[in-house]
Amino acid sequence: MDRKFHWISIGLTLLGVVVSIYMTIYKLTANNAMCLGSGDCSTVNASSYSMLYGIPVALVGVGGYLAILAVLVLEMRGHPIFKKNGPLMVFGLTVGGFGFTLYLVYIEAFVLRAWCPFCVTSQITMTVLFILTIIRLLQQPITQ
Repeated sequence: MDRKFHWISIGLTLLGVVVSIYMTIYKLTANNAMCLGSGDCSTVNASSYSMLYGIPVALVGVGGYLAILAVLVLEMRGHPIFKKNGPLMVFGLTVGGFGFTLYLVYIEAFVLRAWCPFCVTSQITMTVLFILTIIRLLQQPITQ
């Protein structure tokens, strides 16, 4: 695997963690100043779609990004299971994240008709991670 893609994936995952933590704090404190003047951010965060079974969607994002980061780091450190299966594990995590991202984009575009810039940042981040993961899988040699 190209180390450049690996480092880019780690950087994007860290960005996703930071944005998700920021939005979790905003959801838990309801501090509208954290939206930096974006009324759509407040609309999205106040909606019922910002919670999943009583858990902030942003907190679910923190967990997802941390899981991806853990696999990427263990793979980089050469842990045998992760070195062999890491790309496939990351693919599985990003498929779930990308699927959830598509759902959230639909909600923002067609249900709420409001766009939270922080949510969009996370959505773009997950989409690029998903694409990089596909590229990594295609570059991985086929073993018998």
